Amino acid sequence: MASLVAFSFLAALVLGAGLGVVLTRNVAYAALFLLVTLVAVAGIFILALAEFLALVQVLIYGGAIVIVVIFALMLTRIEEFSRVRDNPQKPLAVVAALAILGVLTAAFLQFRPAVATLRGASLEGLGKELFTRWAIPFEVASLVLLVALLGAFLIARTGVDRDRDRDRDGDAPPEGGGR
Repeated sequence: MASLVAFSFLAALVLGAGLGVVLTRNVAYAALFLLVTLVAVAGIFILALAEFLALVQVLIYGGAIVIVVIFALMLTRIEEFSRVRDNPQKPLAVVAALAILGVLTAAFLQFRPAVATLRGASLEGLGKELFTRWAIPFEVASLVLLVALLGAFLIARTGVDRDRDRDRDGDAPPEGGGR
């Protein structure tokens, strides 16, 4: 009974924080909602007696990826995005998201019996799968994150150089807040 209550709480937390990621307009809050979602998923893994997956969830997703996202946000100049308004393609995005949800739900319902065969899986089998079949997608994902981090760094660096050039040319207001 206690595990059912804990699962219900964690599931509600995952859904609520997941909605927070999607619905918030502040990107920093979205990153924090993502962290809450990932930690709650790790809690569900613990309830399912999959401690290794919970540890991986917290260390890799909760730790590394969210920290890279927050680091990239810190390097990005917010002033450049102040002119961005609501996207006119929002209705199309909602339709696309609902279509993807339908496809994923249909795939889950169709292949649900195949999940029962995974109950006998071992950590050795998981390790072999990760380092053979899934090694290249994992490395591609890490390269995408590295490129995003370098892009944020270059954007921030370009802004710093532009501000320094503007200050050197005399376009900056005088020191002391002169009028």
